[in-house]
Amino acid sequence: MKHAAVLLLAVLVSAQASAAKPCEELKSEIAAKLEAKGVKNVVLEVVDSDKVGDAKVVGSCDAGAKKITYSKK
Repeated sequence: MKHAAVLLLAVLVSAQASAAKPCEELKSEIAAKLEAKGVKNVVLEVVDSDKVGDAKVVGSCDAGAKKITYSKK
């Protein structure tokens, strides 16, 4: 039982840490991962969470207040 509680706590902390990451830092990390996989001609944009629309979301930052969207050039 204690192991399950510790695991749950670890998952919650890691989820909060990734959501609290500064947008430009996360955007750079995502861009580097895409580049390493050979993905070219993409645009990553930081937008307010309520302004995402139909865009593909690839990250969340500023404690969930903003999203990073992906589109092809």
